[in-house]
Amino acid sequence: MAKKAARKSSGKKNKASNRKSPTVRQIHRWLTRVVAATAGALLAIILLYSVVNPPVTHTIWSEWRRLGKVEREWVPIEEMAPIMARSVVAAEDANFCLHWGFDVEAIRDALEDGGNRGASTITQQVVKNVFLWQGRSWIRKALETSITPVVEIFWSKQRILEVYLNVAETGNGVFGVEAAAQRYFNTSASKLTSVQAARIAAILPSPRNRSVTDPTARTRRRAASILDGAATIRADGRADCFED
Repeated sequence: MAKKAARKSSGKKNKASNRKSPTVRQIHRWLTRVVAATAGALLAIILLYSVVNPPVTHTIWSEWRRLGKVEREWVPIEEMAPIMARSVVAAEDANFCLHWGFDVEAIRDALEDGGNRGASTITQQVVKNVFLWQGRSWIRKALETSITPVVEIFWSKQRILEVYLNVAETGNGVFGVEAAAQRYFNTSASKLTSVQAARIAAILPSPRNRSVTDPTARTRRRAASILDGAATIRADGRADCFED
């Protein structure tokens, strides 16, 4: 009798296990499909934005909601003064043409400095601005780290820089270098002088705390350093990947 009861009990457990297993498998299958669909959709958007200009970013949308309007005008990189692109690269990511999305040397220097300096490349900033959101969190950083190499694979360096120059925040409610040129100097991005371009680059990545038209001594020194850096990367070939 005891053996029969044990067999019945074992049979009930197996039936219960069999009933649960399909549910677990279904959840796993469902999660796999969701992840695959999300990854596929993201890849499709990355490919689309390699030729189509992003209509809006989370930051632009957030600022539009906060302020009621934003200043932004997209212009191709070919219609910008070449010194503007060189100045931004010199200011934000001097090794832009040499890395695959992450500047290992800059990351190492930032770690040695105790994390007091940034090490994000222009590609990482484009990923954050176009596909993600501002703020610091491990989730956002993990997504940024995952997406950055994909963007480097499917976008040219010139395209990455072009998108950055058009979506980067360049003032309170101002996005892109064309809007900055018009707001601060009453001109277009194509007619910016070297000093004007360096001043715009000098306020990055803190455009709300620095002034282009009334720069502090520190901002002036930074702009002068950027001009030197722009000349250096042009001379040593580190601007070749985005200049014709």
